[in-house]
Amino acid sequence: MAFLLHTNSNSETGNRTAGTNMTCWLDHAVEDTHHQALEENLKTDVVIVGGGIAGLTTAYCLAVSGKKVIVLEDGQIGSGETGRTTAHITTALDDRYYTMEEIFGKKNTALIAESHKMAIDYIEDIVNKENIDCEFERLNTYLFLHPNDKKENLEKEMNAMFRCGIDARLLEITPGVPSEQACLAIPNQAQFHPMKYLLGLCKAIENKGGKIFVNTHAESISSTGVFTDKGFSISAKHVVVATNAPVNDTYTMMLKQWAYRTYVIGALVKKNTIPKALWCDTGYHNSIKQTPYHYVRLTSYNNEYDLLISGGEDHIVGERSYIKEEHRYELLEKWTRARFPIESIVHHWSGEVLVPMDTIPYIGRNRFDKKNVYIITGTAGIGMTYCTIGGMLITDLINGKQNKWEKIYDPARFTLKASKPFFKMLKDDFIAILEKWFKKESSDINTVQKGEGKVIVQKGKKCGAYRDETGKLFLVSAECTHLKCIVNWNNDEKSWDCPCHGSRFTYAGKVINGPANKDLERVRV
Repeated sequence: MAFLLHTNSNSETGNRTAGTNMTCWLDHAVEDTHHQALEENLKTDVVIVGGGIAGLTTAYCLAVSGKKVIVLEDGQIGSGETGRTTAHITTALDDRYYTMEEIFGKKNTALIAESHKMAIDYIEDIVNKENIDCEFERLNTYLFLHPNDKKENLEKEMNAMFRCGIDARLLEITPGVPSEQACLAIPNQAQFHPMKYLLGLCKAIENKGGKIFVNTHAESISSTGVFTDKGFSISAKHVVVATNAPVNDTYTMMLKQWAYRTYVIGALVKKNTIPKALWCDTGYHNSIKQTPYHYVRLTSYNNEYDLLISGGEDHIVGERSYIKEEHRYELLEKWTRARFPIESIVHHWSGEVLVPMDTIPYIGRNRFDKKNVYIITGTAGIGMTYCTIGGMLITDLINGKQNKWEKIYDPARFTLKASKPFFKMLKDDFIAILEKWFKKESSDINTVQKGEGKVIVQKGKKCGAYRDETGKLFLVSAECTHLKCIVNWNNDEKSWDCPCHGSRFTYAGKVINGPANKDLERVRV
């Protein structure tokens, strides 16, 4: 498999994107050079940590309501997971509605479905009201069977969708994918260019008096505001942490969700050979059983070709698997070629999604914190709508307005019907601690070859060693700064990934994914 490589020029710092591989959205979007780092102390109504779709949507909603807002992003706008998404805007969730009815009941599941429908409408309303040129368009989602699934489950899902107020109908052949048989056709879904949407949100927020700062790391977060690693502060009446994994919560939230790595390829397909749509299969993943799902869409590329974006082949972050990260793309290409008339692969990248143990995210007041501290986390593979729901819901909470979704998405909830993953997480953490103390590593630094990363022992301490293609050696502590688990090397994105709770660091040690909020310690050779 040959790739046309698109790489992150700031991969040592992770400021442009959270990985070495550049996504099609970042590669083709105008780079944001308008925003600067924070260089003074400020006061505001609400400070929001995170410059992805969750943070910026929340800032926009609050600014519309009349609040003064400040957004802090430790890289550039969209450098986290929003810039690495495939941007499906859909009511077809990672988990089936009939399963969610068993966990939450029919009434609450209908409210969950309603929240997604309203989120899609709200995104469209923002695009129109703020004149954001982001390639937003309505189209169908086609949900077809995973090989391990049965047709009767499509019928069960269609009936559950009907009960939730979602229009869906059963087709015998999947449009655009004739190799697949039955599917559910779900109209009035959507897609857009996520980076163009984010930059449009930034402009709208600033037009309403909001302020946005990039390359500003929130080193300390409390109920009174934020202190940055450069010594500046923002005092605020309310604090919102929208960093995918909440960097202000050491353990509680990460015990209730898993970090998964998901893979994406972008392949050329001749224009007008397949209809524009969103496709996904009925695979799923949780901590007990995995049947990795796939998800596909189209976007414009040039006058002759569209870009078919195909994702899937997920696994737990940092997991030592018999399938190496870089080989996941080969599996994804094989799956895609069997279903779509693709030509050359011009993009590939991976992203991180947080999967909650009971299927839906945690949005609202952060448990065990003051009532003026809020989080948005656990949006899984449905971040575009869940993050929009988050902005709408938290705005209501801050403004003292009753919201019927509050209890459903409450971060304090613990669902007994979905508690098995919680106890598996405890077991996995215990095993990771044992591995830290008893797994033997090499102490010979000369075994690290060019382009290779591995954990070695130096002066009795486990270190992460990476040697770049020029032979330069980068040596950092191998202990994750979250809870001291030992990180593993991700050879695809050239990063150090924590198998316990999904924290990630560049090869030079800069933190690029929470829940860790501090860099890995540099070690002298």
